[in-house]
Amino acid sequence: MVGRRRGARTGRGWDAKPSAPARPARPGDDPEGWSGPPEDEMPSARRPAGRFGSASGDGPAGDDGSPRAERAAKRQAQRDPHEVAREICLRQLAVRPRTRAELAAAMRAKDVADEVAEAVLDRYDEVGMIDDAAFSRAWVSSRHHGKGLASRALGQELRRRGVDAEVITEALAELDDETQAQTAYELAVRKLRTTRGEPDAVFRRVVGALARKGYPGGVAVRAVKDALAARSAEDAELAELLDPDLFDTPEQ
Repeated sequence: MVGRRRGARTGRGWDAKPSAPARPARPGDDPEGWSGPPEDEMPSARRPAGRFGSASGDGPAGDDGSPRAERAAKRQAQRDPHEVAREICLRQLAVRPRTRAELAAAMRAKDVADEVAEAVLDRYDEVGMIDDAAFSRAWVSSRHHGKGLASRALGQELRRRGVDAEVITEALAELDDETQAQTAYELAVRKLRTTRGEPDAVFRRVVGALARKGYPGGVAVRAVKDALAARSAEDAELAELLDPDLFDTPEQ
């Protein structure tokens, strides 16, 4: 019997290996390499999310009216209103200390109910997270030494922040007249260095600058006179010719 030649292919005869039985088709098989419909024909639930859009194909993620925005709005509506109020307050306090009135205004702007805001603010009062008296004392010290503001201007700023008049009075009591006079003098010295013009005009401009920082006219004039006298005898003589009462203004 003639042997089979090496390297010859097996035929279809008696010595051919039986082919493997065909595997039953399973769901998901890709006959003939088919990889599914084009992406634009896929159902929206299965379509991959684009770089700038949501998987639903309804436009950019988070746009008004999109499913994501609607879900976010629904979650917001379901949140505990006290939790929402606390979150608003904490964001405000993370920037700088706030008065009770400032926090109440921030919550009102976000449509927090008044009773919820009051409950949260009362709790913050109890634990010391808000303290209008401490806030006012720190404000007076910082703004006077940092900006040179006098009691009048400081009181106006605190009133705009909703601090009670009694609390303001107590805070301003720590700023005595002697301290304010010294601060006014130092401001006058610095302002005279940079103000140019006729002596009379310079005098009035510096006095006006101090008045805008809240110093009464008499205090401002005296500070400028002292600063001029320290600079030269000629300037001091000119300053003495002006009547301080002409610059005095009533308390506001």
